[in-house]
Amino acid sequence: MELNRRTVIAGAAAAGLAATTLGAGSAQAAAGRKPVREPFGTLTDGTKVHRWSLENGGTRLKVLSYGGIVQSLEIPDRHGRHADVVAGFGDIADYEAKSPYFGALIGRYGNRIGKGRFTLDGTSHQLSVNDGVNHLHGGAKGFDKHVWHVEPFTEGSDVGLHLHYTSVDGEMGYPGTLRTKVTYTLTRHGDWRIDYEATTDRATIVNLTSHVYWNLAGEGSGTIEDHELTIAASRYTPTDSGLIPTGELAGVAGTPFDFRRGKPVGRDLRAGHEQQVQAKGYDHNWVLDKGITARPEHVATLRDPRSGRTLRIATDQPGLQFYSGNFLDGTLTGTGGRTYRQGDALCLETQHFPDSPNHPDFPSTVLRPGQTYRTTTVHTFGA
Repeated sequence: MELNRRTVIAGAAAAGLAATTLGAGSAQAAAGRKPVREPFGTLTDGTKVHRWSLENGGTRLKVLSYGGIVQSLEIPDRHGRHADVVAGFGDIADYEAKSPYFGALIGRYGNRIGKGRFTLDGTSHQLSVNDGVNHLHGGAKGFDKHVWHVEPFTEGSDVGLHLHYTSVDGEMGYPGTLRTKVTYTLTRHGDWRIDYEATTDRATIVNLTSHVYWNLAGEGSGTIEDHELTIAASRYTPTDSGLIPTGELAGVAGTPFDFRRGKPVGRDLRAGHEQQVQAKGYDHNWVLDKGITARPEHVATLRDPRSGRTLRIATDQPGLQFYSGNFLDGTLTGTGGRTYRQGDALCLETQHFPDSPNHPDFPSTVLRPGQTYRTTTVHTFGA
């Protein structure tokens, strides 16, 4: 399965992706604004952090060199009024000290690995443990906590950023030196596309994703429980008490996990299902019906009925982690000066499955020398 997975993903990049193919809708094209850099602050070790601002097709994006963080993303509502629709902080000190992965690039491995252990080619590896006894989002100092090298670009009617980071052999316990390139593109239709790419000099595992917290009514505006969510998945991966998959691919039919026809996030949020009780809501991986595909396909739609704003997600990945903001507890103050409470934002992370290295039946996340990890996710906005 491993070699087949790499062949399929490599084909996705070769095929390319046109915004019109994904149904960008009737968004009006606008001339892209050349990315602009400005100082954002200094980390405790003295490293300077910059913020890049981009605008195209009605979408405005602000990205930090620290963690590749999406600090702000503004889109219009049904009346053309822009609002920032992602949770974040106004200064670098908060990102460094207490961010729950707001807007960050996640690696080397998005999601959890049980007890931080896996075996590859007969060799056991112990990773950094930072979520109880488990490994989460790359460990104590994952990709979200490093400053990336950023190169702005304009290509035809697109504008964007190339972000580069090299993770050395042994970092957070991972084998091999992983060279990573992530490209953020704003298209003339206002789509936000993420292209991930990585190579290694030694067999390793990799599962990159983006950890944006969405609230389409506007950052700091309150609960997302009235947001309507659709996920094209007939199964999900149940977890144990540590939120590690049991290995089962359970059907969603007849459970609170069925979003195939779309429903408000809060409709079944407190249904009392044992999986919801231990996760304090939704914090699970949905097994997308389409599986791994040669190019991104539409898998999820999020809509805010108040503003009319919609988000359509297309990916070539086999899984989608839906997290309902269960651990936001009112102790964090966002960019607009309001505190974030439980359920004030949600995450939709395209990915491979959690703990895949310990489940041979899950799609492989192994990357070997000579192979190139490639995957694409596209966010299309409307109102």
